[in-house]
Amino acid sequence: MIIAVPDGEFAAYLFDCDGTIADSMPLHYQAWQGVLGAWGCEFSEETFYAWGGVPVADIIRRLNSEQSLAMPVAEVVAHQEALYREMLPSLTTVPGVREHIEAAHGKLPLAVVSGSTRESVTASLDVLGVLDRFDVLVCAGDYERAKPAPDAFLLAARLLGVTAGSCLVFEDTSFGVAAATAAGMASVRVPAPWER
Repeated sequence: MIIAVPDGEFAAYLFDCDGTIADSMPLHYQAWQGVLGAWGCEFSEETFYAWGGVPVADIIRRLNSEQSLAMPVAEVVAHQEALYREMLPSLTTVPGVREHIEAAHGKLPLAVVSGSTRESVTASLDVLGVLDRFDVLVCAGDYERAKPAPDAFLLAARLLGVTAGSCLVFEDTSFGVAAATAAGMASVRVPAPWER
């Protein structure tokens, strides 16, 4: 699968992690199902994908609020991430994205901008053998407002020393594309699993 990039000269590439570099969304959903059932919490696959890019802790808070639950956020985050890590050996890259990473590596600064924790992002990129390709990782907890706010992308541009308008973002979710647009950045939408 070829993922076309827009014309123009870009000073940096910014990549979301889950669903963009790592074909991890199905694995994350399995981990969610493994955790939430014990709390009687419903989390449909449709909602899971619609909330792509939302930090894990924020997802738990939303589910608590919407379903009048009292799941302990830190405990559920840790359990979800532990289940996800157990599945990491089966992780693959999203078709067409690795080629852009490899082609740009050493030519442009690269960053990962994710709503996942640093531990989760690092584990995924390490399994895929691409962790060393990235100059900067911006993860949950590094910024104040999550996607669709532009904060995470703007922070990545600052850390890379480039202007926001010179960045190209690779994203799989509408929240991520909206965040890139709000940051004044061009973006490429990476197809979801059912669109490939």
